[in-house]
Amino acid sequence: MNNTIKLAVAAALVAAASTANAGISIPAGDWTLDIGGVVNAYYTSTKTDGVKSVNNITTGLLPNVLSFSGKTRQNDLDVAFTISIQPGAATSKGLANYNNAAQENRQAFLTFGDASWGSIKLGKDLGIYASDAILNDMTLLGVGAGASGVGTTTLGRIGGGYIYADWKSQIAYTTPNFNGFSATVGVTQSWNTQGNGGSAAFTDAGGAHAAVVATDTVTSLRGGSQSAYEGKASYAWTGDVAGKVWVSAISQNLQISQSRDTNANAWDIGANVNVAGFGATGYYGQGKGTGTIIQFSEGLDAAGNKRDSDDWYVQGTYTIPTVGTKLGASYGESTLDGNTVDTYNNKVRKQWTVGAYHPLTKHLNLVAEYTDLQAEVDKKTAADTSATSKTVSLGAILFF
Repeated sequence: MNNTIKLAVAAALVAAASTANAGISIPAGDWTLDIGGVVNAYYTSTKTDGVKSVNNITTGLLPNVLSFSGKTRQNDLDVAFTISIQPGAATSKGLANYNNAAQENRQAFLTFGDASWGSIKLGKDLGIYASDAILNDMTLLGVGAGASGVGTTTLGRIGGGYIYADWKSQIAYTTPNFNGFSATVGVTQSWNTQGNGGSAAFTDAGGAHAAVVATDTVTSLRGGSQSAYEGKASYAWTGDVAGKVWVSAISQNLQISQSRDTNANAWDIGANVNVAGFGATGYYGQGKGTGTIIQFSEGLDAAGNKRDSDDWYVQGTYTIPTVGTKLGASYGESTLDGNTVDTYNNKVRKQWTVGAYHPLTKHLNLVAEYTDLQAEVDKKTAADTSATSKTVSLGAILFF
């Protein structure tokens, strides 16, 4: 690992590459076992309009991770597995839905393949669509927006520049690396969409779902009975001017009622360029029916029609050569357009984040961030509303 802990390190740990990349290797017969992970904690102070400041000691956008992996070569195949757990650091929720201290299990997958034809992944891992948006976000090493409704972590820039890729059961194929070009396609577990709520794995085992579709209503919108289809392609290069460009997409059937369904689709494009200590990232995504913040949340209106959405952010960083401190600033927006039946024209979340990430050792970073998140609602017949949340965070993140 380099003296400066780069975002690529965090990305490797979050995405859990198909072969083990951990820090502690143990030979065991035909296998090489690896243990690695992340430990982080931050003091955060969040002030929201009209609400008393709330202070917490908690994890950031990255969860705490303990990852156990193994790899071997058998019958001309590279075979590997990864299982990880993500224990929360918070001892209480503080704000509503804020950093649940419960343990998560985000990864459990196996891979097999060969450098000549690629690899196949089966199991639960980071989703394919929009994954590069979060993996190139500088707040991956920090906190970003403080409040979260997605489990044991903060929001980072989720909902303020990109939609959450989420952790999904999947079967995916990744091509070999063709001189920097690679692609991944897969089928993933379809998600629910429940009005203004979040996403959850879809099951069609009767009960609530059967009751909803039998009444032919959209009061509780459900995911489709078919899997989602996701894919991405990227090209990366090295040299004095290094970088990466990528595109990805998702399509999923949404079952609105017993007699009606629709397809939700989204695509994105992004780029990251690094030269002489400077880094720049640009990202844009657009969806129809895929919602905002969490995939498919608010994707359909009360009549079952798809809402349009878009997300974008720009980010600039500079690493000070003599000390290795990375300074960064980023701005992004996530917009959800209202339809005819909605009471609003659009909802917009605008987020500024500035941060400093200092490598105290080759494994340990000290982090300081400030985030200003503004949520605005452009209403049709009433006064517009807005709320601002400001989060200051100080802490440290350790990779091993």
